[in-house]
Amino acid sequence: MESVASLVKVSLPKYLQGLPIPSSLGGFASLSGQDWLALVPFVGTVSLLVYVTVRAFTPPAKPKDVPVNMKIQKESAKVVNMVDIEDLGDKISYCRCWRSKKFPLCDGSHNKHNEETGDNVGPLVLQRKEAAK
Repeated sequence: MESVASLVKVSLPKYLQGLPIPSSLGGFASLSGQDWLALVPFVGTVSLLVYVTVRAFTPPAKPKDVPVNMKIQKESAKVVNMVDIEDLGDKISYCRCWRSKKFPLCDGSHNKHNEETGDNVGPLVLQRKEAAK
């Protein structure tokens, strides 16, 4: 503990007194190369302390919104699929993850998507009541 006290009470004040800090902004122009080199550790340390303090009180950056539809019918303003209810059969699964190669029908691509991202998306399953029994 004595070494820390000595550093703060003796060594640091001596170091700061020895720094070639001019009394005005114009005085920086008259500093020699040796004077500038003497200021580098001080300026670096102060810059690091300011950076760490600002980072500690700045909220983390919000991730940018990522589009859901990565590649299906991107030339269209809006993807719309029409299905005649008579063509549905007893049971059909529709994609909700936008990763299916058979879009709008589900091909199970959501399983890989869920594994990679931790998401829990699944298909929309339409089933007739008689077929559910």
